[in-house]
Amino acid sequence: MPVMKGFCPSRHRRRIFRMNHPLHFALLLLSLGFLYQTTTSAVLMDKLANSKICADEECSYALSMAVALDDFTAPDCRFINIKKDQMIYVYSKLTPEEGTGVFWSGSVYSERYVDQMGILGYFPSNLVKETTKFKKDTDTVEIPTADVDFYCF
Repeated sequence: MPVMKGFCPSRHRRRIFRMNHPLHFALLLLSLGFLYQTTTSAVLMDKLANSKICADEECSYALSMAVALDDFTAPDCRFINIKKDQMIYVYSKLTPEEGTGVFWSGSVYSERYVDQMGILGYFPSNLVKETTKFKKDTDTVEIPTADVDFYCF
């Protein structure tokens, strides 16, 4: 392979990099600024209720098992997506306030949707049917929801 006299590829690459260095630096700063802006911005969400019914004080035990009657697409980060016929563990039931919908919180379970298992969020109670109750209504506790409003990132 013939070698061109007076041409050094490594020196040529360095010269190109030096010429474009301010442009590269500006693009890097612009990218980092955009990344910072998208990762630090949060949207304050209103509370859905002032209290909820749970199986225990920490809402760590499931109240019941339910099956989804229809698909539901989460409108924001507080909610979970559910698919028709999907099983859901219900961990709490929000106590409705005037003018608000009735939401429950739970986690989806299905061998078909393994990637969604363990995600906890709210869903409309009218889109599910309870199939198994683990706690009687008299054995539940009503506790206040968190005082801090919820943030979606």
